[in-house]
Amino acid sequence: MPRFCANLSMMFNEHPFLDRFAAASKAGFTAVEFLFPYDHTPAEIRARLDDNGLEQILFNMPPGDWAAGERGTASLVGRTVEFRDGVKKALEYAAVFGTKRLHCMAGMLPAGVAYDTAASLYAANLAWACELARQAGVLVVIEPINHRDMPGFFLNTTGQGAAVVEAIGRDRLALLFDIYHCQITEGDVTSRMAKLLPLIGHIQIADVPARNEPGTGEINWKFVFQRMDAIGYDGWVGCEYRPAGDTIAGLTWIKNVND
Repeated sequence: MPRFCANLSMMFNEHPFLDRFAAASKAGFTAVEFLFPYDHTPAEIRARLDDNGLEQILFNMPPGDWAAGERGTASLVGRTVEFRDGVKKALEYAAVFGTKRLHCMAGMLPAGVAYDTAASLYAANLAWACELARQAGVLVVIEPINHRDMPGFFLNTTGQGAAVVEAIGRDRLALLFDIYHCQITEGDVTSRMAKLLPLIGHIQIADVPARNEPGTGEINWKFVFQRMDAIGYDGWVGCEYRPAGDTIAGLTWIKNVND
């Protein structure tokens, strides 16, 4: 059975963010991920990790103006200085946490900007970020996101993501394979997962269509997790889902897929 880490941006929202670490540990998790730590100092979060015996697996680089709808700056013209500053800031946090995976969001393709222009900038910015991260012992991951949830996002399919990884190099860039996004955009999840395994640096899960916990939608999770084991995936699986109700009550899915 895969190793699951709790996503504290999505789960345990019954508690303030800093209290979610204790809640996750009490629920049996030994590792966590979240979207962004930047509203808190690295030391604040490190203390919560240490107090609760948790490993920090993954978080995102700064996304730009999230409240205004920005979802990353890597492909945005005129934002390279801001992007690089964000990479440096993320690596500073990662060093304190001991985190070895950082997600770089591609961004929304602005109106009036040619795809090829954004693609060239995205590749250049990613290459720069990956080299800096490699020197710090951190692997950058990129995630294709479906257009239903995030219309206009630059990176949509696992094929696009795989091509970028191969162009920049498997030793410094990997694919964040999100089963929820893959099922919506492409389907054929377990075959794609097996084919792309050498490029995958992290996996995330949520059921389709409502992005709730496994067992609330259309995906056969027992089969998916069996396939993960069969193909030899040994990384963490991030529970990036919105609980349909109480977080703890919803965790029965873990027992169900083990039965």
